[in-house]
Amino acid sequence: MAPSSPPQTPPSSVVIALFLLFSTALLCESRLSLDYYSKTCPSFTKIMQDTITNKQITSPTTAAGALRLFFHDCLPNGCDGSILISSTAFNKAERDADINLSLPGDPFDLIVRAKTALELACPNTVSCSDILAVATRDLVTMLGGPYYNVYLGRKDSRVSSASSLEGKLPKPTMSMSQLINLFSSSGFTVQEMVALSGAHTIGFSHCKEFSSNISNDTHYNPRFAQALKQACSGYPNNPTLSVFNDIMTPNKFDNLYYQNLPKGLGLLESDHGLYGDPRTKPFVELYARDQNKFFQDFAKAMQKLSIYGIKTGRRGEIRHRCDAVN
Repeated sequence: MAPSSPPQTPPSSVVIALFLLFSTALLCESRLSLDYYSKTCPSFTKIMQDTITNKQITSPTTAAGALRLFFHDCLPNGCDGSILISSTAFNKAERDADINLSLPGDPFDLIVRAKTALELACPNTVSCSDILAVATRDLVTMLGGPYYNVYLGRKDSRVSSASSLEGKLPKPTMSMSQLINLFSSSGFTVQEMVALSGAHTIGFSHCKEFSSNISNDTHYNPRFAQALKQACSGYPNNPTLSVFNDIMTPNKFDNLYYQNLPKGLGLLESDHGLYGDPRTKPFVELYARDQNKFFQDFAKAMQKLSIYGIKTGRRGEIRHRCDAVN
């Protein structure tokens, strides 16, 4: 009986060709682009613009809420829409972590509206994380802020856990060293941190986040401190009481937030820290006198944040609903 022939090894050229084909497929699958949906969902831009405009007109606080929601989604574990997932009987999701309980409902509603409209036009095509990234950019622009490119093609996370956020989001009571270290651990410089803090030019903060410091913090302008005490006097019985972060132009995206800090008009302890710390003060002064520079650096930092820790290809999914995994 003749011995069996050993299995033949494919020619090296075939192996190389298959490897290149596989690598190219993975690269194409994971590549972000500005026109990612131009063929698969041609109405993407119009649907987003219409939904965003209608929501902002009816609920003017949506812009500030979306900016905060985007930040709380991206900084801890990457821009993957995990903040949008609802908790279940078996899992406490990110949105129910203590630090996220004060996130307003309007931006969540905006994402649901946009996703519903996009699913009707282009089923199972557009990710929730892309929707949040574009909505945030467009809302900032609507309030007078800078436009920046948002690259598309993110996939949504399949998991969301409140415990995964521990120590990954800034708190108003953190020291400046703690804040710098937190941002540094995610690859952001001190200047980028100060630029991103300019998001406080819009929106509001609840009294519980600063009321205990009003009497003890000498950085407050005395008249401003007195006004804050009056505004928050009913806070123990009404935890929803809040104050605008920028009392001068609360609904306009500009650089007055930085101009307020030397005057003692910062709202949070971390705001005062930015002006009081020699590592951050030069950037506060720079942005206070040069709005164009602030806009330029804010746009760059937001673009960097928008692609931080993203999931592409098979590492994520396109959710049918933004509040639940498939």
